[in-house]
Amino acid sequence: MKTLTSFVAIVAGSLLITAPVAAQHLNKATQLHQDMRKLWTDHTVWTRDYIVAAVDDRPDAQAAANRLMKNQEDIGNAVAAYYGQAAGQQLTSLLKQHIAIAVGLIKAAKTGDQAAQKVANDKWQQNAVEIATFLSKANPNWPNAVLSDMMKMHLATTTDEVVARLKHDWEGDVRAYDAVYNHILMMADALSDGIVKQFPEKFKAW
Repeated sequence: MKTLTSFVAIVAGSLLITAPVAAQHLNKATQLHQDMRKLWTDHTVWTRDYIVAAVDDRPDAQAAANRLMKNQEDIGNAVAAYYGQAAGQQLTSLLKQHIAIAVGLIKAAKTGDQAAQKVANDKWQQNAVEIATFLSKANPNWPNAVLSDMMKMHLATTTDEVVARLKHDWEGDVRAYDAVYNHILMMADALSDGIVKQFPEKFKAW
């Protein structure tokens, strides 16, 4: 009985020592998901802040735009940790184009210039395809078609948000942002899942 008790004590002590180590490694994937969700949540939050300010001609529009551009750098840096600095910079560049085009699209929508809106929207859609193509080439777990659909949905939900705001459809505006936010969390998780699958050695428990 004494030997059994000693054995149990040794096993229990071993578990107490190794459990935090295992948890630390297991939590790398969880941490990635949390970090990615934070980055893309910032993307939607500061986009919304800019939309509200720009539509109402508020003086904080430029500050919101600057913070939004910084978010694109943050996302690029997060990707660079896995794919290298050049890849991170390329993604940042594509994402900054995404924001710059959106700014022009909002301006055109405010003035009712449909021709300018169409030009901007076509550029926005093309940029979304370029982002999806870039990411899909980096990671086989991010199929181009799937990412293209995700990016197009992001554009569509953001457009709904802008339109509702311009129409002073406040209930619609709230629903639109809910849709933007819920979709971006799904997209962030898909990106995190792809990284974990592509680099399993970075997320091993042992």
